[in-house]
Parts: sequence; C-alpha cells; structure tokens
Amino acid sequence: MRSASRESVVRAVWDVPRLLRHPVWRSTDPHEGNGLGVVLVPGFGAGEASLSPAGSWLRARGYHPGRSGVGFTIGCTAELLTKLLHSTEKHVELTGRPVVLLGQSRGGWLARLAAARRPDLVHGLVMLGSPVLDPMGAHPNVLRVARFLTRLAAAGVPGLLDDDCMRGPCYDDHIKALAEPLKVPAISIFSRLDGIVPWELCQDPCAECVEVRSTHTGMGFDPQVYEALGPRLAAWARKDVEVTA
Repeated sequence: MRSASRESVVRAVWDVPRLLRHPVWRSTDPHEGNGLGVVLVPGFGAGEASLSPAGSWLRARGYHPGRSGVGFTIGCTAELLTKLLHSTEKHVELTGRPVVLLGQSRGGWLARLAAARRPDLVHGLVMLGSPVLDPMGAHPNVLRVARFLTRLAAAGVPGLLDDDCMRGPCYDDHIKALAEPLKVPAISIFSRLDGIVPWELCQDPCAECVEVRSTHTGMGFDPQVYEALGPRLAAWARKDVEVTA
C-alpha cells in the first residue's frame, strides 16, 4: 500500500547533502551534453525551483536547461500545455535544434502531451513519477487539493485548474492524447516507494521504464535518478550531434 507519510518537501531537501556528496553529482564532463536543450517542467504545486538541482546538474554537464513557464502547474491543462509548447518553441529557437522535455509528476504528463502534439520540437522525453496511465490516480490528499482549486476557479479565481480538467471534454481529450504513441525516445522513472503516485500508473508502454528507490517529492534530489538519467541523456546528446552534423 502507498503511504503519504514519507512524502515531505523538508525530507526531500534534507537529502540534498547526500546528493552533493555522491559521485553522480561530483563527476562532471562539461562536453557531455553538447549544448542539448532541456526544458524542465515541475510537478503539481511544486514550482520551477523544485527542479533547480536538475538544472544545475545538467548545466555542469554541458546541457542547456530552460524553464517551462508553467509556474506551479496548478492551472487548466489546456492553458498549461499552450504555455509549455510556447516555451519549448523558444528553447528550440535558442538552441537551434529539438530539445529534451523533463517533467516531474503532472509536469511529466504535460511534457508527454507536448511531445505527442509537437514531436518536431522534441528530441527526447523524461518523466519522473508521472501517472500517464491515469492522472486521476494520485493520492487522495492530492486530489482533494485539486478539487479545492476547481471550486476556487468556479468562484472566479483565475489561473487555476477547473472542473473540466478533471471530468468533462477537456479531461477526455487529454486522456486520449496521453494514450497516443510517441515518436520520440522516452524514459519513465518510477518508484514503488512513491507515496503520491502508484508506480503502476507510470508504466508508459512507449517509454523505457526505470525503477529507483525514491519518494515522489524526493526524485529531483535522489542520486539514483541521476544515475539512471546520466548515460541515457548522454546517448541522446551523442545522437543529437550525429543528426545535426
């Protein structure tokens, strides 16, 4: 059974020193990424800063990380997807070639929607603890927060998730889009210790599914995640150079 008791932002941040001491963080090759762009898409309520360790790790290895522009990822799915596609287009223009989308939780399945809609912009896709098989399958506490936001949206508060994103035509359209085959390489990182998202919902049939032993909130701070990403992203970066050469 899942337990949300182990999920804590404070506990996740407490693991930062362990990450900074780990060889996966300390060993760097500034030419590894070959300038490959990576757009970082945060999870529900997390904000861009939640993926700042990932940004620092990528930058030290020669990647070109950029922001997604989706803020705290608590708005309408259609509006967030529009923002993400706009940011992705800008990053492609900046780097001169398709980019990697790296998203956590809701950010991961938003990134998958973007990759399915605009594969011409995307070189690869990374999803961290993303319930792509059922976005509504998260822990009840998360769903209670989401439903509270829909009530605020119904009361006239702008920029929030609305009811149509959780049930209705908007939800149905995006669920259908999440099931579309991908035309780009993808990685889905999951954990059986995840107290927010059941690991089974991360088993994207179009992605390489990689297991780690991390909490949901701690994935961006866990050395195992970076150990999994390192060689795979490096392979994508090498392939990118071969394609553009």
